[in-house]
Amino acid sequence: MKSLGSLEQLSEALRRLPGVGPKSALRMTYHLLQHDREGAELIGRAMLSALNMVHNCSLCNTFTENETCELCLNQERERSMLCVVESPSDQLMIEQTMTYKGLYFVLMGRLSPLDGVGPQHIHLEKLVRRATDGQVREVVLATNFNNEGEATAHYISETLKARGLLVSRLARGVPVGGELEYVDPGTIARAMLDRRVT
Repeated sequence: MKSLGSLEQLSEALRRLPGVGPKSALRMTYHLLQHDREGAELIGRAMLSALNMVHNCSLCNTFTENETCELCLNQERERSMLCVVESPSDQLMIEQTMTYKGLYFVLMGRLSPLDGVGPQHIHLEKLVRRATDGQVREVVLATNFNNEGEATAHYISETLKARGLLVSRLARGVPVGGELEYVDPGTIARAMLDRRVT
């Protein structure tokens, strides 16, 4: 079998990025080599540095260069609340709302039996240890609202409730600024079920 040349190797490597197909990867490859070799070197050095320096936080499992991330070390955070998310980008989105002041646990994935992803792959044991440390009183499940996210939330909920923890789930509903006639019936139904007194 013929080995790939340098151009093909770079193009194949870029295809690993989400949303990048063969044509986009090839365009990026040609752009970097033709117009931005300095940028290509910068990307390569930054990638190697990140691979060597970044690891998982010992408490919340997010990415950090230290043993424990800054958020977990922040004494102003509400230590009795633990929000469970699928990825560091989900954690960032919740932080940007500036409405949650507790701590996090990042699963780095979600249950997906068809893809061979079980509880051991989403750091469930580490989550249980973190949630039962004696400080956490409520666990907020903020997994995505798709089949895998719902299954993950259900599994974690049952596991933690069996240990006496209060478990809540993010509410679903009509998006801010959304008009009912353009919202799908499932979202409207969930918003009706999750309604609250004003």
